[in-house]
Parts: sequence; C-alpha cells; structure tokens
Amino acid sequence: MKILKGILFAILGIIVIALVAALFISKEINVEKTVTINKPVEEVFDYVKMLKNQDKFSVWMQMDPNMKKTFSGTDGTVGAVAAWDSQNSEVGKGEQEIIGLEDNKRIDYELRFIEPFEANDEAYMLTEEVSGNQTKVVWGFHSVAGYPMNLVMKLMGMEEMLGGQLEEGLQTLKSQMEAS
Repeated sequence: MKILKGILFAILGIIVIALVAALFISKEINVEKTVTINKPVEEVFDYVKMLKNQDKFSVWMQMDPNMKKTFSGTDGTVGAVAAWDSQNSEVGKGEQEIIGLEDNKRIDYELRFIEPFEANDEAYMLTEEVSGNQTKVVWGFHSVAGYPMNLVMKLMGMEEMLGGQLEEGLQTLKSQMEAS
C-alpha cells in the first residue's frame, strides 16, 4: 500500500509540474515557410488564390483522395469557402474561407475546424516579386491554444510538424508551377 501511495503522489506531482509549466509556455502557434517560384508574381498569385487549386498542392488534401469537398461563393474572392469532410482523422472536417485579398500580395484565410477538434485559426499566403520571373511565396499559420492545450501542442511538436507540412506543400506548388 505504501508503494502504491508513493506512485500515486509521484504521478500527481508530475501532473502538477506539467500544469505549472504550461502557465509559462506560449499559447500562440506561429509558423511561416517560404519558397521562390520561377514564375511571375501575377501568375503565382492568380493560382494560389483559388481554393480549388489547393487540392493540388496542400498536404492535407492529398492525405485523403476520397474526402468530400464542397465549394461556395466565387473561388478566388473574399467570401469563397472550401469545406472538407474526411474519414482520415488527421484531416477531419472543417472549412476554409477567404477573408482578405490584396491582389498580387496577400490572401488571408479563416480556418474553422470541426472534427476531430473544434478550433478557429488563421492562415495566409503572401506573394512578392523577386524579379520579373521570380516570386517569393510565404505560407503562414497562426493559432492560439488555450491552457493547458498549449503544453500538449508543444509536447506534440505541433509547430515543427505543421512547418514540415507547409514546406512540403510549397515545394509541391513550386514543382507544379515551374513544370507548367
């Protein structure tokens, strides 16, 4: 019985330490990845602003080729929405809406996740002319994870994982655009 009590107190101590540590860990998740594409900025921007085109380069859209997708509004304009419903738990169910658009410069998205968890996050894509035939593309993501989920996200390596997925998507985008 004494050993069992000791184990119980040790587990409780670890939980308390973790919860206290979570108070000091950032609640924000910010990830940005960049690629340079050998195409003019107008061509790159006109491609990435279309939600339907994300099916071709987004890692998440590639994870489940059988997911149900619906689109509403005019694609490539503010208010356009792409919704998905996947049986793959890594993709889940949700929707993405274009909430801001600055031609040849910036697209802002609101991401509304429904399953396997509920969350509202922000994403964006920036395009910047490097030279007449080169465009820098930045894909970014911002989220706020409340206490104590901030600790869980940190322990899971969420920023690193998400960064790798954004990087993979940008490399696919670069390959596709430069091949056309």
